[in-house]
Amino acid sequence: MARPPAARGKVLDAYISLLCEEGERAATLDATAARAGVSKGGLLYHFASKEALAEALIEAAEVHIAHDLELMSTADEGASSYFIRTSAEVDTELDRHLVALHRLAQAGVKPALEALESTSERWFNCVLDEIGNRDLAHLVILTGEGLYASLSLPGDWYQRNFDGELDRLLELVSSIKKLGNLNQS
Repeated sequence: MARPPAARGKVLDAYISLLCEEGERAATLDATAARAGVSKGGLLYHFASKEALAEALIEAAEVHIAHDLELMSTADEGASSYFIRTSAEVDTELDRHLVALHRLAQAGVKPALEALESTSERWFNCVLDEIGNRDLAHLVILTGEGLYASLSLPGDWYQRNFDGELDRLLELVSSIKKLGNLNQS
């Protein structure tokens, strides 16, 4: 009897959830199968190993990353403002895939690290193409990453102190873009 195609997606989703919630060590084949509601044999039918699961995660993450880069490069507000605004969005599918990649990279899975480095480089280059100044593009990237890090931590310190100030931050980014364009002239 053929396994339903949805089973593969359920297994990959379970693996991503375990990585995000509990880390790479907890994302065993047994735990992934149990979370997905399939037998270990059912998991192995779709993914022969943890390495195969990691490869599938990297491929799935790339779909989300490529879509984000497309939106970023064509955003009416510009790549820099898009990057800052979306850095304030946590718990998205893109975020979930990136967190899972981070967990694998932290565990020494080199292809996951390479995927993250490639993503960072492409985000940076998209901002650099808009601003035209390497230092200012770096500043935008670090601002977005810091915003994301602050919002993804448990607790509400950032929200209590800076709630409603994203628009002001975006105004500063507009000033940075203007400064970058002046330096190009």
